[in-house]
Amino acid sequence: MRAAAAFVAVFALAVGNGACAFDLTDTAGKAQRLSDYKGRWVVLNFWATWCVPCIREIPEISAFQRDHRDVVVIGVAVDAEDAAKVRAFAKKVGHDYPLVLSNDAVEKQLGEPKALPTTRIYDPSGKIVYDKPSRVDRKTLEALTLRART
Repeated sequence: MRAAAAFVAVFALAVGNGACAFDLTDTAGKAQRLSDYKGRWVVLNFWATWCVPCIREIPEISAFQRDHRDVVVIGVAVDAEDAAKVRAFAKKVGHDYPLVLSNDAVEKQLGEPKALPTTRIYDPSGKIVYDKPSRVDRKTLEALTLRART
């Protein structure tokens, strides 16, 4: 029990340390800045073309994004050596939200995820409230973002 309480306390400190701003450019050339989304929930999803759980969650994330346009969803592809290949692959698997291709500058701002897939959620004030490596689905995203909006 003590170990669990300690974990929760450490996790809360790590996640709740305030806003972690980012200023990225997606594959369409559009700026994706956390500061531009003040007042809105923001979901960042880190994935790779070789990651089977990542590929399986993309349609769920797309469905969530289509039904919840007030939430900003951004995908971050970590295997971006061949940008054209990653963009084509994303389209094929139903990735229909903004896509950022990771590179040194992106990693410097966001950090490198410990595992894939990883989803990070920012609350409307820009504070990270969820940062977890594991597969997410539409229901989970709704629970994490809608509970505070209702």
